[in-house]
Amino acid sequence: MPLLHLTNLPGPPVVVPAGATLLAAIQRAGHDWRHACGAKGRCTTCRLQVQAGGEHLTPRTEPELRYLAAGRLLPHERLACQVRLPQGEVTGQVPEATKLPHVEYIG
Repeated sequence: MPLLHLTNLPGPPVVVPAGATLLAAIQRAGHDWRHACGAKGRCTTCRLQVQAGGEHLTPRTEPELRYLAAGRLLPHERLACQVRLPQGEVTGQVPEATKLPHVEYIG
């Protein structure tokens, strides 16, 4: 089963079910994750900073390409509501700008 390791959140790696977005898997694992537009790819609040394993992620979606071109998404960031992990493992973290005030982060 594909795994997402979140370096600045406590707990075990997130299991990513087949076909699920990273956001859906993160929420299913019990983590609160910012997503202001309701997971529709209309903002960048659900972004994930990818630290390793990005080659295992699905190709960028149209919203991700649009935000990347506009400079609102960095090359090492992906929208958790858009991206899937069909196989392998990815390591990432919540960016400083999108951390939630009530969540305890590591580091």
